Amino acid sequence: MLRIGLFLLTNLAVMVVFGIVMNVIAPMLGFNLGGTGTTSLLVMCFIYGMIGSFVSLLMSKWLAKRSTGTQVIEQPATQLEVWLVETVRRLAQNVNIDMPEVGIFDNPSPNAFATGWNKNKALVAVSTGLLQSMNREEVEAVLAHEIGHVANGDMVTLALVQGVVNSFVMFFARIVGLFVDQAVFKNDSNSPGMGYYITSMVLDIVFGIAAQAVVMWFSRYREYRADEAGARLAGKYNMIAALEALKPASQHPDYMPQGMKAFAINEGKGGFSFAQLFASHPSLDDRIAHLQKLAP
Repeated sequence: MLRIGLFLLTNLAVMVVFGIVMNVIAPMLGFNLGGTGTTSLLVMCFIYGMIGSFVSLLMSKWLAKRSTGTQVIEQPATQLEVWLVETVRRLAQNVNIDMPEVGIFDNPSPNAFATGWNKNKALVAVSTGLLQSMNREEVEAVLAHEIGHVANGDMVTLALVQGVVNSFVMFFARIVGLFVDQAVFKNDSNSPGMGYYITSMVLDIVFGIAAQAVVMWFSRYREYRADEAGARLAGKYNMIAALEALKPASQHPDYMPQGMKAFAINEGKGGFSFAQLFASHPSLDDRIAHLQKLAP
């Protein structure tokens, strides 16, 4: 299934905007977009590509709260909230990171996510459905999985991967745009023509979507690593039990906002299927099999 997270959607929008800006600014700065200017173009694409990715990273926690309706636990009001906060605190201490914000969001599907621009400024949130359907050992394993994401610096690494992908998307979109402008639109002037602008902007979107296969590969890889962290922090068999408990929900439609599914522990089942190449998560069976191979 195609599971492009809120970070990825925001990144794509920012990259398209920056691509339009670059198309306007580059000629004004005197950059020759072809020939000997190829190196300069690559440098500019790298700068704008990384900016787009890191703007998305900086906005990730705020957007996650808004899109899921997460309520951060400021002062625990129930025994369950006290347990959640203290469990996250203990797990964070075990991996030497600052205490994340802890939140709960109203969602009947069992799910959880972690996000934030810095591993010491993170947010870990769980759904009401997860708290209602899992025992405390399983919930702790899920929390440990999310703390694993934070401790591994997965958000920053994702931003770096996405930034590099952005750079090449913008670069090749403009190289193809120049070719179309000259070969198809017969523009022989020193300045890019309408063919270049239209083609490069369209390809920013087309190449940007296609390039998510690379980003989604990393997303699947980081799920395995977070499962390993969950197994170390909460116990291998508790982590396996938590993944098993997610299986029934994965066969039904998920109420998680589409933009947040790449950050969640469970994808659920969407209504539109794409090649596994674009899935943000490995299958639960693959994740369980991976954990079973680990030493006890």
